[in-house]
Amino acid sequence: MQGPGHSGAGGSRGGGVADQKGGIDAEGRGHGDAIRFSEGLVTGVALIDLQHRRFFELAASLAEGKDPMRVMRSLALLSDHVRSHFREEERLMAACAYARLDDHRRLHEEIRDTLADLLTRARTMTLDGIADEVTDLIRDRLCAHILSADLDYAPHVAAAQFCQP
Repeated sequence: MQGPGHSGAGGSRGGGVADQKGGIDAEGRGHGDAIRFSEGLVTGVALIDLQHRRFFELAASLAEGKDPMRVMRSLALLSDHVRSHFREEERLMAACAYARLDDHRRLHEEIRDTLADLLTRARTMTLDGIADEVTDLIRDRLCAHILSADLDYAPHVAAAQFCQP
C-alpha cells in the first residue's frame, strides 16, 4: 500500500500519472482532458464500483460547467458523495474485520481534507481552475487510492459478503 501523500497512480494493477491535463485510466494512460472510469478500476464490490463511477460522472459535470452556481453545486455534490462513499467503505471494511482499516481511514481523511480545502478556495477561483483541481484530485488521488488501497481491501469485503447467509 502506498503511503500518505502519494500522488501517482499505482498499486496492485500498475499504473502511472497521465500528462498534466489528461485523464487517466487504470493502466495510467492519458486521454485528453476527460476523466473516464476504466474497467481497470473495478474492485469487484458492486456498490463500491457504482460509487466510484459516480466520482467520474460528477467530475465530468464540473469540467463541462460554465455556470458558476452549477459548478459550485456539482462540487458540493462531489464532496457529499466522497464523504458518503468513504463512510460506506469503512462500514464494509469494519464488517469484514479488515486489518488495515485504520490506515485506510487515514487515507480517506487526507482526501476529505483536500476536498474541504478546495471547497473553501473555490469561491475565489475561476471555473476552469476548479475543474482543473477536481481533475487533478480524481486523477492523482482518487485513481491512485482505488488502484492501491481499495483493490487491497476489496477481496476481503467480497469474501465476507459471499460467506453471509
